[in-house]
Amino acid sequence: MRPASRAPILVGLAAVVALTSTACGGTPTPADSASIAEKAALLDIDPALVFTTQVEGYDLAPQSVGPANDDGLSATWVDEQTAAIITIRTSPGEPDAAGCATTPLWDLPDTAVTCTEESGLWHREGGDAHEYFATRDGTTIWVIGLNGTPADDVRAAAEAVRVPSESELEALFSDAPTEAREPVERGDLPENGDGAPIDPSGPGG
Repeated sequence: MRPASRAPILVGLAAVVALTSTACGGTPTPADSASIAEKAALLDIDPALVFTTQVEGYDLAPQSVGPANDDGLSATWVDEQTAAIITIRTSPGEPDAAGCATTPLWDLPDTAVTCTEESGLWHREGGDAHEYFATRDGTTIWVIGLNGTPADDVRAAAEAVRVPSESELEALFSDAPTEAREPVERGDLPENGDGAPIDPSGPGG
């Protein structure tokens, strides 16, 4: 699995949404599959790759939620007190030891990666960077800490990865368009073969 191109990291966000806590600290009930599919379609994300997390002190930045790794999901949580950042990126498939070690670290792509399996998680480290791969139902969730995020917080985020509840699903897609995007049809391409858009010449050629 290769890291996708870096999306802009959002810090100092004016609008953040805190994930809803559950009664008695239990795991939230997952949203139904139809609700997840409806929301995921708004951003062309595979519903099977929609996951969330929760770490005390970090709030979801709705503007950060979008596609990753073709049809996966990317989302970021921010600690407004310290500006520490936790990002998750999802993709199909489950990593093995070789894949874990050959995937570059997000923040230090030229650093050798050491992978250790810890209680169902892959702990990835190199230099002073710590990341985790969590796996759920055939999906890899890449958990990344930036801006000095403590390693314990990154691990807590990896341990808390789950299918979102109805309220968490609403929070994840609160900044998404209200209707699924339709493919744009181009009317200026040749009917046969490949070619660049046809731009009629103006005066002078």
